[in-house]
Amino acid sequence: MRKAAPGALRKLLPRASGLRIVASPQFRAVATTREGSIFSPTAEHQALREMVRSFAEAEVEPQANEFNRLEKMNVPLFKKLGELGLLGVTVPEEYGGSGMDATAAVIVHEELAAVDPGFCLAYLAHSMLFVNNLAQNGNEDMKKAFLPAVCDGSKIGGMCMSEPSVGTDVLGMKTTAVKDGDEYVINGAKMWITNGTLDGETTGDCYLVYAKTGSTNRDISLFLLEKGTPGFSLGQQIKEKCGMRASMTAELVFQDCRVPASNLVGDLGKASLCMMRNLEIERVVLAAMSLGIARRCVEEMNRYAGDRKAFGNSLNSFGQIQRLISESYAEYQAGRSYVYQTAAELDLSSTGNGLDADGVKLYCGVMGKNVADRAIQVMGGYGYVGEYNVERLWRDSKLLEIGGGTNEAHHKNMVRDLSRKVDKLP
Repeated sequence: MRKAAPGALRKLLPRASGLRIVASPQFRAVATTREGSIFSPTAEHQALREMVRSFAEAEVEPQANEFNRLEKMNVPLFKKLGELGLLGVTVPEEYGGSGMDATAAVIVHEELAAVDPGFCLAYLAHSMLFVNNLAQNGNEDMKKAFLPAVCDGSKIGGMCMSEPSVGTDVLGMKTTAVKDGDEYVINGAKMWITNGTLDGETTGDCYLVYAKTGSTNRDISLFLLEKGTPGFSLGQQIKEKCGMRASMTAELVFQDCRVPASNLVGDLGKASLCMMRNLEIERVVLAAMSLGIARRCVEEMNRYAGDRKAFGNSLNSFGQIQRLISESYAEYQAGRSYVYQTAAELDLSSTGNGLDADGVKLYCGVMGKNVADRAIQVMGGYGYVGEYNVERLWRDSKLLEIGGGTNEAHHKNMVRDLSRKVDKLP
């Protein structure tokens, strides 16, 4: 496990001045996270959790429903994450980051998703798919040139992998990059790109783009592109999504797009390694988002069932309701332990952690959706409308069974890894 850098939270916390650091009132008696537990293994992890929870409840929560309705990203609020040191949470301090580990990334995603999964998804695309990806795979010049601006929020980025006709079969991508002198010429299109636009009219600021650079499916390379590069444009904003509407999704188009050869990230034709390395942390933090959704839904249904009266009694006195709440709480806690154990063992610079990265996302994606569904059932008509939040969380939860790897892809990957590597379980 990569430990939090000494002083990382001392660097973060002064930026959070004005925030009131308090534990959430929900489940305070039974579910308070303690320093030294797997969920907050150090004092810095615990301070990070308290800071992010306070920020989420004070500033992210009040705007969540409005930006969901508008299908817009709250860019000014997003930039505040840079002021708090969260946009580069896993990036070494020398590049403007906070130098923390996978557990810290999980904490941030769980806490943000508990109030606004769409806002959190935009954070994930920037902080994990672009920032962490570049920190792990870029050369020294790239890291010095680009990481400070994406860590402080002055630039917002994303990652381009899926295509209009290529999803799970990612190595079948059609986008190509052909060497021409000291440049590469990129042609193709990328689809479902989170942060693909920030305003509905232009692209975001910077992207890591996967493209084919050889004759086989394994000849994949990674390039860094900036807004305004000739031949690079916004195809369309994807609207009317089921959920995650507070993150903006787009198609990006590359038409004879010329990028300097120096913008190649990592080795030519070897980006599948970059892809696999970053997919592991992506899947773990997507699972953490499901934890945030599930936790909030358990809190909401527990509160409602205690307050609502039916047939002269509190709703939580009926066995059918007790089953929905208790099973949801148990499944959330089981998923939480699995996610944080996996994060504790995840080295961000390595590969080979795919079995449990797939496993946590497979389990938690289904769990989060089921818990959200139960919350609506407990709350009845009130659960079905936006004012009570669980309707939005239910819609948001579905993406986590698709994005970053479908459930079916996780099944395939896990059985492959189990058959190759596992005879007896520990």
